[in-house]
Amino acid sequence: MSQAAQGNQGKQSVITPIRVVIGLCLFAPFVAMLWVSSYAKVDPTFIGVPFFYWYQMLWVLISTVLTVVAYKLWQRDQRARKGGDAR
Repeated sequence: MSQAAQGNQGKQSVITPIRVVIGLCLFAPFVAMLWVSSYAKVDPTFIGVPFFYWYQMLWVLISTVLTVVAYKLWQRDQRARKGGDAR
């Protein structure tokens, strides 16, 4: 057995609340965009732009924020697992 395989045998993937939050942050935009019937309409318009378009553009910003949150939480989780400072 290789050294890499031996080193990974003792390490198991652990599902923690923080990892669930990370998963939800990354999964939410997919659900929002794949549920087309929820936003396939014209009204309400925003500064003349139909709902269909501005809703999707809003999710670009929301997705960015959620990805940053997931990244920061992942960094914190990794530091905690290595015994470092969990800032």
